[in-house]
Amino acid sequence: MRILLVEDERLLADTVAQGLRRAAHAVDVAYDGGAALERVGVHDYDVVVLDRDLPVVHGDEVCRAIVRHGSPVRVLMLTAAAEIDDRVTGLSLGADDYLPKPFAFRELAARVTALGRRSRSAAPPVLERAGVRLDPHRREVYRNGRYVPLSRKEFAVLAELLRADGAAVSAERLLEKAWDEHADPFTHAVRMAVLKLRRKLGDPPIVLTEPGVGYRIP
Repeated sequence: MRILLVEDERLLADTVAQGLRRAAHAVDVAYDGGAALERVGVHDYDVVVLDRDLPVVHGDEVCRAIVRHGSPVRVLMLTAAAEIDDRVTGLSLGADDYLPKPFAFRELAARVTALGRRSRSAAPPVLERAGVRLDPHRREVYRNGRYVPLSRKEFAVLAELLRADGAAVSAERLLEKAWDEHADPFTHAVRMAVLKLRRKLGDPPIVLTEPGVGYRIP
């Protein structure tokens, strides 16, 4: 695997990197968040081992940038803060795993290996159209670089519209894909979801109504 290790404690970083290389991994080391962002922008990593408390650019910002980039790379976040709230915060930023310091190298290596297997698994393709970018793998949506928070139903409706590649999608099709088998076919759920989706995506409107046909994103 190709691994980026981001740790400002140089002795710890070099020791961990040496151990991972002995396990036949290719390891790059960055000692601050700025250097980490530069490397992530150039190389395709399988796993990033990321210390949270970094100089230059904080580890939280590095994690956010990796998530925004839409890369399938997996992030293992390290931190000296072992409280539950700190772990929850780290995971909510988009990290895939969380390991408090001090840690046993064997555990870190095992977690990296597990994340690497997940990184290589097939990921759904990112969908893009009309300035909208939807990442099914990370369940994130952006319009012109602006993050758009969506409910599960709104996300599913938008995904179907984007997959149609400009063609109209019927309300029945959207109901089938975004709701379960118990959904009432005469409900206004699809129409309401589309209205909310339009509002959240903002102006100019991109979800168009084709009377008697359905909805589409041109």
